[in-house]
Amino acid sequence: MRRHLVECGLQQHQTTRRRLDGYYSSLRLCTVAGMRVKHTVTPKSRRFAARPLPPDLSQEARARLKWIDYYRLNGENASLTCRHFDISRTTFYRWYGRYDPLNLKTLEDRPCTPKQRRKPTWSLETAEAVRKKREQYPSWGKYKIAVLLQRDGLTVSVSQVGRILKRLRQTGELIEAPRCAISVRKRRLRRPYAVRKPKEYQAEEPGDIVQVDTLDVRPLPNVVRKQFTARDMVSRYDVLDIRSTATAKMAAEFVGTLIERAPFKIKAIQVDNGSEFMAEFEEVCRDRAIKLFVLPPRSPKLNGRVERAQRTHTEEHWELSTGDTEVPAMRRELRGWEKVYNEIRPHQALGYLTPLEYINHWQRKQAPKQVV
Repeated sequence: MRRHLVECGLQQHQTTRRRLDGYYSSLRLCTVAGMRVKHTVTPKSRRFAARPLPPDLSQEARARLKWIDYYRLNGENASLTCRHFDISRTTFYRWYGRYDPLNLKTLEDRPCTPKQRRKPTWSLETAEAVRKKREQYPSWGKYKIAVLLQRDGLTVSVSQVGRILKRLRQTGELIEAPRCAISVRKRRLRRPYAVRKPKEYQAEEPGDIVQVDTLDVRPLPNVVRKQFTARDMVSRYDVLDIRSTATAKMAAEFVGTLIERAPFKIKAIQVDNGSEFMAEFEEVCRDRAIKLFVLPPRSPKLNGRVERAQRTHTEEHWELSTGDTEVPAMRRELRGWEKVYNEIRPHQALGYLTPLEYINHWQRKQAPKQVV
């Protein structure tokens, strides 16, 4: 069947393009004098025109189809097409060479997956060592695990540890430990008395400023325990204790625990406006000649070191804990985690040293000065 000529204008050509849905491969264009064009539509082109574009054709592929439609509609002028769409000739001819009017998927991006993938270069012993360390310390990443393996005499790079962990997860050989939801919220109370830290006072040595805060630990519904956390700002050394409640009397007892366990002299303590850091707590600090700095209201970011430590203790210990929920048992378990945190766990901020190793290095540097 033949359909004879219509006025040749851009609007009529656009109508023809929409009618044929971009399939110009079977459309024969004949130009005659007077800028009039005769269109001959074959039955095959009618079948093409009746087929809609694939619904899953991406936006990029549709844009490339417009390039080819414009190219066919304007006398196959590649220069005009490239200028109109602001693309290079190389790009246009590459996609025009791939174009198949019977398969518009040829205008989609080809997969970038390499045909030959890299094969594992590590041994089974190395993979087993990484798996055991990860299962022993489920919250530690590739950096800390690499340091632990180097301590055991196994030389392995950080990136290789990461690839091993990824492969173990994909093969199902590594099953991550389940985590429990532990709330870290606590109610903040205003306190009438506050001593702000002077701007000129800076923490330069271990013990200059120790940040102290409390953490709500909820091992069971309707069961709340209070963890006292002390974090030295310089060495990242932590002292931990857990009580049934957080009162000023409990906080005063924690000061004694902090002085006993810390491997350095406590010069100043920094706390927030919690009521547990009033009354007996302030009296103990004054009696022991420890400076007490109190934060302004609603300023937890100024106690950021200990706040970040609370998150670490929550994610790496309490969320993985399955022990008894009584205070004495939880205290023993927390004491074991304190030892791991200060003496085994590598700290990225300390150049992958443990806090105790950092303090030992600092003390050795201070020894010549004391002799002089």
